[in-house]
Amino acid sequence: MGGGGAGGSVKDVQSKGELDGLRQSGATLILHFWASWCEASKQMDQLFSHLSTDFPNSHFLRVEAEEQPEISEEYSVSAVPFFVFFKDGKVVDKLEGADPSSLANKVAKVIGSINPGEAAAPASLGMAAGPTVLESVQDLAKANGSSQMGNQVQTGLDDKIKKRLQQLIDSHPVMLFMKGNPEEPKCGFSRKVVDILKDEKVKFGTFDILSDNEVREGLKKFSKWPTFPQLYCKGELLGGCDIAIAMHESGELKEVFRDHGVDIIGTEQGTGGILEPTGLTENLNSRLQSLINSSPVMLFMKGKPGEPKCGFSHKVVEILKQEKVDFESFDILSDDEVRQGLKVYSNWSSYPQLYIKGELIGGSDIALEMQKSGELKRILTEKGIIKEETLEDHLKSLISSSPVMLFMKGTPDNPRCGFSSKVVNALKEEGIDFGSFDILTNDEVRQGLKVFSNWPTFPQLYYKGELIGGCDIVLELRNNGELKATLSE
Repeated sequence: MGGGGAGGSVKDVQSKGELDGLRQSGATLILHFWASWCEASKQMDQLFSHLSTDFPNSHFLRVEAEEQPEISEEYSVSAVPFFVFFKDGKVVDKLEGADPSSLANKVAKVIGSINPGEAAAPASLGMAAGPTVLESVQDLAKANGSSQMGNQVQTGLDDKIKKRLQQLIDSHPVMLFMKGNPEEPKCGFSRKVVDILKDEKVKFGTFDILSDNEVREGLKKFSKWPTFPQLYCKGELLGGCDIAIAMHESGELKEVFRDHGVDIIGTEQGTGGILEPTGLTENLNSRLQSLINSSPVMLFMKGKPGEPKCGFSHKVVEILKQEKVDFESFDILSDDEVRQGLKVYSNWSSYPQLYIKGELIGGSDIALEMQKSGELKRILTEKGIIKEETLEDHLKSLISSSPVMLFMKGTPDNPRCGFSSKVVNALKEEGIDFGSFDILTNDEVRQGLKVFSNWPTFPQLYYKGELIGGCDIVLELRNNGELKATLSE
């Protein structure tokens, strides 16, 4: 096909060198990894072509993922469709899966049609990306909304996060998921919706999506609405900023609130307000707030950290210790008023409950998942509770995570290159237990380890924090009968 960025067409990339050349030019690039056998890839490619027409001065590039493994490997592509966004030679965003609204939204942002730091609501995509794109988004969503695309979105969430999201949505009759809080909105769209709700004189609850990436990303899939703020009434999504404005100006929003029995604040008060949890006395409400805020990290658990009275509480204590976090705790078995009241206050029915800077994180399952993903450490760092870990610290921690540690492409059960496969087989044949890290999943680790170890290739094998070497050295040690001895000194 014709060249990307020349009159609005899509170019098929034939080599890594070709792509590297375009990156070095500093031009804005949008790269689509696809497969001819994948129906979702074909559907997204239709929208991709429309976008190239609406943004003719940018480069829209397509890569056959399986035909260009070197390029796919470099950008950690494990499924199609997959999109990578470049600006000034750097990767600035990625998108996995068939999500037409998000693709149009991200393209508009990276090319600059949307102000930095502000999301384009779906209702404004026509202005952001042109009528052709909006029509394509609507057609694709209509064709797939209840089947393939809808199923893909929903299956991306496990039952635990679905339950948590539903609990948050149902926690108040009017619920706003926003950037920041009503007193300090972190984007103009969130501020506008807060002002609208105050003008409507309704009580409403809020959740700062910047404080919890799991909620932020999960809610996009759960609601099939890719931007924020998101406004809900009695558990039903009303929409974002543009829809709230239109409904407010037409009077429809007031009718929706009235029809659903939403509390209206007396006109003598003149302003809207944040809804406190109901069913609690003022004294208990104040006591619970005081307990939650008594420490930057607060754990409501069964028993005490030194003597947990249930396995779930024990697990969260261990997680916090592993993260080297100072925390306070409250034994809910010692005070039934707190035990029952906190369930209502937090709209969370089980224990333990973990709070960071007054915000509910969740129970043991969520804490464990957040630790595994690194999200817990990120939140603790952002809140100033722990110091930010440098890349060198992170690499040292990974290297020391197992006495014998292998940094490889893929996993021991599914190596992604022949050299990694050979080292795995050598270790297994010698009966050596080892830990591993897939460097294809983290480009920062992949590039950083090359510098840290002064060893430019993978796999890399370490023993007690010291580099042994790569594939050739490991095989040489095995052939000489020295591998097991070297890794057990």
